[in-house]
Amino acid sequence: MIDGPFAALIVVGVLGTGLVAGVFYGFSTFVMRGLGSLPPERSVAAMNGINVSAVRPPFLALFLGATAVCAAIAVVTCVVWPDDGAVELLVGSALYLAGSFGVTVAANVPRNTRLLGLSPDGAEAAAYWPVYIREWTAWNHVRTVASAAAALAYALALA
Repeated sequence: MIDGPFAALIVVGVLGTGLVAGVFYGFSTFVMRGLGSLPPERSVAAMNGINVSAVRPPFLALFLGATAVCAAIAVVTCVVWPDDGAVELLVGSALYLAGSFGVTVAANVPRNTRLLGLSPDGAEAAAYWPVYIREWTAWNHVRTVASAAAALAYALALA
């Protein structure tokens, strides 16, 4: 059984990855649908506002904090290799680090950057918006599932 400070770190991992999964789930299930129902100029302006707000301490502390905790869990697991839960801990870390952090950096942020460079009321933004919302949301589904699965894997390691 995992106990002590390592167990506490894993509990923080469950909470962090679970909270991030919840944020992503909200975007996948209703935020992007709501934005998609608006005219492109309003949708682009709103999404740009959301993307600017996302890179502030409240969300970044959660998102990057969960990333650091997942990396720490992976390192500690490799060092101490607990009798029970090691596989779940490494799977959880890999899911979050690749499927949440990695996908964010490789797929969602480049799309956000491109969208931010467009004038919301311009023809280019109107043409790009349907592509953006489809691709960004598909990658967000991946982030949602990966973050939730990481939380589940960590919880199973503690069981």
